[in-house]
Amino acid sequence: MIHKISAEHLSIERVGEIIYNGYKIELSDDAKQRIERCRNYLDEKIASNPEPVYGVTTGFGSLCNVSVSKDQLTQLQINLIKSHACGTGESVPNDIVKIMLLLKIQSLSYGYSGCKLDTVQRLVDFFNNGVYPIVYRQGSLGASGDLVPLAHLCLPLVGLGEVEYEGSVISGEEMLRRKNWTPIELASKEGLALLNGTQNMSSFAVWALLQAYRLSDWADRIASMSLDAYDGRIEPFTEAVHLVRPHKGQLETAARMKEMLEGSELIKTPKTHVQDPYSFRCAPQVHGAVKDTIRYVTSVIDTEINSATDNPTVCPDEDLIISAGNFHGEPIALPIDFLSIAMSELANISERRIYRLVSGTRNLPSFLVANPGLNSGFMITQYTAASCVSLNKSLAMPSSVDSIPSCQDQEDHVSMGANAAIKLYKVILNVERVLAIELFNAAQALDFRKPLKSSPKIMEIYDEYRKTVPFIEDDKLMYPYIQRSIEFLRK
Repeated sequence: MIHKISAEHLSIERVGEIIYNGYKIELSDDAKQRIERCRNYLDEKIASNPEPVYGVTTGFGSLCNVSVSKDQLTQLQINLIKSHACGTGESVPNDIVKIMLLLKIQSLSYGYSGCKLDTVQRLVDFFNNGVYPIVYRQGSLGASGDLVPLAHLCLPLVGLGEVEYEGSVISGEEMLRRKNWTPIELASKEGLALLNGTQNMSSFAVWALLQAYRLSDWADRIASMSLDAYDGRIEPFTEAVHLVRPHKGQLETAARMKEMLEGSELIKTPKTHVQDPYSFRCAPQVHGAVKDTIRYVTSVIDTEINSATDNPTVCPDEDLIISAGNFHGEPIALPIDFLSIAMSELANISERRIYRLVSGTRNLPSFLVANPGLNSGFMITQYTAASCVSLNKSLAMPSSVDSIPSCQDQEDHVSMGANAAIKLYKVILNVERVLAIELFNAAQALDFRKPLKSSPKIMEIYDEYRKTVPFIEDDKLMYPYIQRSIEFLRK
């Protein structure tokens, strides 16, 4: 399967298809023409214009007033990549690195960056041949683009840095030798084109959004199972309630959960309680607000990944080379922080439902075990969920409210969007863990309602889940079942 890089709109959903369905990519003819046209224009401009051009014939950052001779322009770009590869910490997961490669190629293909065609094609070769540059998570301020991570992404172009290839970490030099590729000879401006840009932040955001849609969907299904297992009421999901406060996500969640519970024997049983706790009754309002946030963040990131975000911007049609600020991460740093907050709430309300299920109320046994006392049952699963939720609350503190000036105060306001993206990654994983624990508890609680059954849709999930995770009669090692539950959500 081939995806052609072109000016056609690239959706987040399409990125997911390309990354996770084994697509190869290739540059379309029009993309090649745009890249070559921009590069030719830049070369002609340098040859005919004696005036210094930032990052093309000058140094970088606060060194913008230092001119560089034409015979040193290639070395200038090599030096830029070397000096900016200052990453540290854990490496970025391969699937996010692959998204990063795709988004960098897409951005360069618009023909506003001045890269040579062979440079962009080599990034395509990395993508298609399973070459994953080792990129470190820490180092970007999210303002002059993602300078540090993108430097690591591009080091292997010139035989530097490291890559993961065929399951092993090898040097960029060794990778080129194995593939029989020659190192790319960078021309003027190419280092900046490669390092400037928001592809690191954007890649984390795209990955997180793909997971957020999946987890939001699971949250509705699991909450429905928990509600039924807890002997909850159906009335709060009546459409008339939500039409008088018609937030889109709220309406969708109420309709979804009501549909999930259609045909349940449990939901039809007479209730002795008048109301359910907020964690059940207000699921449409909370889950719905998360859905609306995901939609908003999607709209912003969608714009970002279909943009040229390096600097300076080369505009052949207007005969302009403009040094400006399209690399600044603020437009996406704020939404990334917002998504962390929203997803944290999805886990927050899930943990409260877990607590209710193990609380020994509504004719469910304490800690969901037949013989409490001798057995602790599901007591500590709630602890684990609470731990994840508490950590998420710390991680949801916005990074974008901070700024630390850099580069001798030339870069005096930064977005910290890369830190926001790293935190979002951790939040998403914690949300998945909490929802998996809720499913673990909800299925156990359903077993104590037998012989009554939940709805056909919920029982279908239950039956499939029970192929992986059994009913817990007496205390067992629980952590393998939590991991199986996580893997179940990833099917």
